[in-house]
Amino acid sequence: MFRLIPKNIAIPAVAAAIALSQAPLAHADANFQNWISSFYSTAAKSGISKKTYQAAFSGVTTPDPEVLRKAQYQPEFTTKVWDYLDSRVNPYTIAQGREMSRKHDRTLSAIERKFGVSRNVLLAIWSMESNYGAILEKTDRLHYVPQALATLAYGDKRRAKFARSQLVAALKILQAGDISAREMTGSWAGAMGHTQFIPTSYLAFAIDADGNGHRDIWNSIPDALATAANLLHKNGWQTGKTWGYEAIAPNSGSKYDGQTKTLGEWARLGFTRPGGKGFSDKNQRAVLKLFAGANGPAFLMTRNFYITKRYNASDLYALAVGVL
Repeated sequence: MFRLIPKNIAIPAVAAAIALSQAPLAHADANFQNWISSFYSTAAKSGISKKTYQAAFSGVTTPDPEVLRKAQYQPEFTTKVWDYLDSRVNPYTIAQGREMSRKHDRTLSAIERKFGVSRNVLLAIWSMESNYGAILEKTDRLHYVPQALATLAYGDKRRAKFARSQLVAALKILQAGDISAREMTGSWAGAMGHTQFIPTSYLAFAIDADGNGHRDIWNSIPDALATAANLLHKNGWQTGKTWGYEAIAPNSGSKYDGQTKTLGEWARLGFTRPGGKGFSDKNQRAVLKLFAGANGPAFLMTRNFYITKRYNASDLYALAVGVL
């Protein structure tokens, strides 16, 4: 644990978000309840107490139907590149990011010193993940994480293994006391807090940055941003390096799509930057990405682009973070 600053900003608890999801319904799902009962033996093998388990599933009687509906649609893998970027990199997200940079300057400066990750990258991730925390206030869009993960484990064969491991991790978080069950809200897939960490990633990277004894990415902005920085840092973020460059490709440049070369080699092949800018480190290696095909802009992606993908495996996600 390290102390950055006092917890000067806290988003109110959103317990109301789970009121409906936990309310006993007229027709409880007996099969789902049987699944919850049987899964305790798996959780117990990971050290989860009966008390923790019962508290986590108190009042949960049915799967969450919205979870199964949302599981069928992931914009990073279905939306065209420019539509995806336009909805995430625009005057609003830019202005909000600049305002948040001013508002949380002390926190961001401390995190930059500690982890070597640029504040601009962290702000872009915060924007992408929760609209700078605004999504956490939209209780109708939040899910109770244990119920959501149990729903996936029970009703989504493609994600059942993932959901089971995440559910055990979520129960470990509850048992550690970092957050109460009623506050453990997140996305349909169990991503939680300002920076949307899945439970296993939370266990691996969560940081108590405000020094209050709890790793709280739901209510503490310092904790959430430091946790994001810690993930990037531990995955090999290169301090002071960029994520990549937009480039202008020569006429035959599309044949190199997906290839890796040094920036100096790309320059010798005729790749240039808009406005005549050069490449700062000719020895740095970069991969050519043509997200919109041969007629679209070219991007030369460096190592930090791929480190960003440890947050989300989508190329479009990492591109949007970089551009923002």
